[in-house]
Amino acid sequence: MKLVIVESPAKAKTINKYLGADYKVLASYGHVRDLKDKDGAVVPDDDFAMHWEVGDRARRPLGEIGQALRDASALYIDTDTEREGEAISWHLREVLKAQRKLKSLPVKRVVFNEITRSAVLEAMRNPRDIDADLVDAYMARRALDYLVGFNLSPVLWRQLPGSRSAGRVPSVA
Repeated sequence: MKLVIVESPAKAKTINKYLGADYKVLASYGHVRDLKDKDGAVVPDDDFAMHWEVGDRARRPLGEIGQALRDASALYIDTDTEREGEAISWHLREVLKAQRKLKSLPVKRVVFNEITRSAVLEAMRNPRDIDADLVDAYMARRALDYLVGFNLSPVLWRQLPGSRSAGRVPSVA
């Protein structure tokens, strides 16, 4: 059996119909980990090391994925096609690797822009690796959000009453 991970349970159900009995499709429910909430989650003096933690909401889906991996011959990760989706794929792989759930299973990334039988089957015929450049762009944006945006917001709240936040720090990467 080949295991496919998508972000949403509704998407999982539809894709499972397209792929058939040789596949099992499960949902990650989006992000599985994020930067730790406390100071020091991004350490500029240590080559911008980032410290992650698995979210409470992700524990149940990760448990189901771990169980399914016992019978899997391969893992395909289908998250959204942009930088954020690529990061979710990377986080999934890294968490499962740290939990020693992957062993020697091949991990591939599949992407499609529409949930149709033909698009899904074409994506499954053309898997690729996780795009390290997109993951690096995501991590740069998260580091900037953490180091600049999150620190700038309290200044704005004091100086401009009624403002909500500095927003996300844009990244052209």
